[in-house]
Order: sequence, then structure tokens, then C-alpha cells
Amino acid sequence: MATWRPDPSFYPSPRMAAKAPKETLAYVAAFDPDRKRPDAIAVVDVDPASSTYSQIVGQVEMPNVGDELHHFGWNACSSCLCPNAPHPHVERRYLVVPGLRSSRLHIIDTKPDPRKPEIVRVIEPSEIAEKANYSRLHTIHCGPEGIYVNALADRDGNAPGGIFLLDHDSFDVLGQWEMDRGPQKLAYDFWWHLGHDTMITSEWGTPDTFENGLVPEVLLASKYGRRLHFWDLTRRKHVQEIDFGEEHQLVFELRPAHDPTKAYGFVGCVISLKDLSASIWTWYREGDQWAVKKVIEIPAEPADPDLLPPVLKGFQAVPPLVTDIDLSMDDRFLYVSCWGTGDMIQYDVSDPFAPKEAGRVRIGGIVARASHPKASNGALNGGPQMVEISRDGKRIYFTNSLYGAIDPQFYPEGIDGWMVKLDVGDDGGIAVDEKFFIDWPKGHRPHQVRLEGGDCSSDSYCYP
Repeated sequence: MATWRPDPSFYPSPRMAAKAPKETLAYVAAFDPDRKRPDAIAVVDVDPASSTYSQIVGQVEMPNVGDELHHFGWNACSSCLCPNAPHPHVERRYLVVPGLRSSRLHIIDTKPDPRKPEIVRVIEPSEIAEKANYSRLHTIHCGPEGIYVNALADRDGNAPGGIFLLDHDSFDVLGQWEMDRGPQKLAYDFWWHLGHDTMITSEWGTPDTFENGLVPEVLLASKYGRRLHFWDLTRRKHVQEIDFGEEHQLVFELRPAHDPTKAYGFVGCVISLKDLSASIWTWYREGDQWAVKKVIEIPAEPADPDLLPPVLKGFQAVPPLVTDIDLSMDDRFLYVSCWGTGDMIQYDVSDPFAPKEAGRVRIGGIVARASHPKASNGALNGGPQMVEISRDGKRIYFTNSLYGAIDPQFYPEGIDGWMVKLDVGDDGGIAVDEKFFIDWPKGHRPHQVRLEGGDCSSDSYCYP
């Protein structure tokens, strides 16, 4: 696992990472919502010069069924070059793949043949429960001290959820990360500002409120996550909580500025109970405290109730349902997935407090069912969901499934999986790559995307 020289995919700064070679492969988590066949990590050819461009060219199946593979990540990344905890000779080689439903971790080796990844270790939920007291594994980030894994519940499926660490050499479970969690109970996403020694975490809910689908009574009672938590990263101590208010529900994906000198970032709120709108908020440093400001509001769209799923008929509208966001390496463009309406929206966030829409495409959507030039059926379901950006910011990849139990609440006929790619103009603007469309093989739905060598939500940096 150790090399004499730092991994060539590690970069000290985001400016240098943006000049990295183009990716030729993408790794995509695919799961069976019926939990009858094993989930898989698919390998997708994303090299336009290849004869197999826009095709699945490899796959590794999990050894069990029912994992619901989720937000996986690399064992090591550019944070290994940070001066506070340097590990410059670790390789970016292994994918660490969590099962959200099974609480199982899979370690997958991509090095011998990147198109034929192999499982080299499986960490069972019993080991994680014993050593870290957590379950329902959600997101992986490689950090200076090792591999960080967050979980949405304790070993028994209750609050609090939180974070634990894996050793990046042995993949042994080291234990629970938090020393003092303060008032934090719910968990969802996490990331950090390494230059400001700060961890940020967001909230969803406990497994009883999502594993069988969203619970309307919980949503309308404002009992899903609505808070951000800020932590002292080194001391592993909770220092501040910000409550978005009862109107705002499901405070999800966190995207801090890549520039480590900048103390701001973006978070998406899925839905407002007032009008079904979605919103994007900027967190920032204000004196000696953290603060948030709503900077984008995306309204719901009126719709014929006959075209809506039962959960929305009474509202006579399609909510945007912002379920993922991603920030380009130069911190200029924020991409917002509107899983409900089918929009992928590009915002210029050069001024993080005054975003401006720079581009928009529509594919899928609850009512729109917008198609793709390469699609055969002319009416796509699902919508932009997990989004990933190439390091140079020129290519945007996304898939269309959210979560096995929630998909049919908004798309009752079920979701036929697909993956698409957008091209980014030199000064912004986005357009569909008409040659890239994957009609996902039946039996699996695609979710998280990771790009060869790293991407815009895999690495963090300690130099500007």
C-alpha cells in the first residue's frame, strides 16, 4: 500500500487538482431495491475516444444481498499531503463502500485492473457495532487521520448517529470519533474545513423514519433533520448548532469551499413545509461564530393532480426536491439536483452570498418526464440525483435514483435507472452530451458516482 513517492492523483491545492489528467473511468454504486440480488459497483467508460464510451465495462458484485450501497469513497486522497497529519505515501487504491441498510463495509481494490475491481475485505456490522456502536453507514471521506465513516444510528437503530474512523492501512475499525457530541442526535452528511479545524455535520432522521419510506406525519411535524452542527475537528468536540427552523426539513448535502483559506460552504434543504420549495444556504464565519444565510430558493411548480403521485396530489404541485449538490474545484459553479422537477441547475457562486443561475437542463422529473437524445423510450422517470464533477470542472455526471424505499413514493411505477453526462462551457452554461446515456441494466438502480483519480467531492486540500 505504501509507495516511495506520493500518489500522482494527490494534489496539494485545488488549483493544481484542476489541472489533473481527465478521468477515463467512473465507478458507480448500483443497488437492488427489492433486495433479491447482490448490489454492485459498476465500472463505466467515460473516455470519449474509447470504443466502449458510455458503457458499463466492468462490475464487482457484493457477497450479500440487501446492502443498499450508498455514498462510497476512496481510502486516501489529497488530504494525505496536509502538514498536520501527513501520510504522503498512501495510495489512492481502495474504494470503501458502505451499505446503508446492511451496515456492512466493503473494501474494494481497483489497482490490479481498474476495470475489474476486487473485494479484498468485508467488515461486518457486528464488528462496527462492537468497536464503534454505530449502524446504517452513509458516507465515506478520506481525511488526514484515516478514513472517516458516518452512520445514521447507533448499533440498535436509534439516535444518536455519528462518525467513526478506519485505519487507512489495515482498514481496522478504530472507534467512535466524537469525544463530546453536545446536543447532536441526528446525522446525515459531514465534511470539514481543514484550514479552520472545523467539522460540519447535517441531519436526516433515524432508520424508523426512512427505511420504509418518508413518513408524512414525521415530515409535517418537522421532526426530520433541520440543523447544522459545527465541531472542533482536532478536539472532536461539538461547538455550535444552527437550527434552520420548523419550516425547513431535510438539511442534506454539505459542500465546503475547496480553497482551504475560505471559511464558507453550501448546504441544500430538500423541502419547505410552507410552499414545497427547496433552498440552498451558505454557511460562513461571522466573528467568532458560524452563521447561515439562505441564498437560493427554488419554487415548486404547479401541476395537474392527475399526473402526481398520491403523496403530492393534495398539493397540486411538483416540489424541486433538491437531493444533492456539488461544487466545482475552483469554487465558481454550484450544481443543484432537482430530483422532483428533473432540473440540473448550474449557479455561478463566485459571490457565495449572491448566486446567479448560469445554466439548466431538464431530464426526467415527476411530471416532465423529459427525455435524452440517446434514450429509446422518450419519457424518462427519476430525475437528477447524485451528481459528480470532474476535477477540471468540464464534465458533470449524474444518476437518477434516491433511495430504494423513497423512489416509489414519488415515482410509483418504479424507476428505470439511467446515467447521463453534461458538458460545461468555457464561461459556464451546460449542455447534454448526446452520446452519453446509460440505460441502466434492469434489477439495479444507479446511485453514487466516483471518478478515477478523484473528483470534486472526494478530496480536501490544505494549501490554496
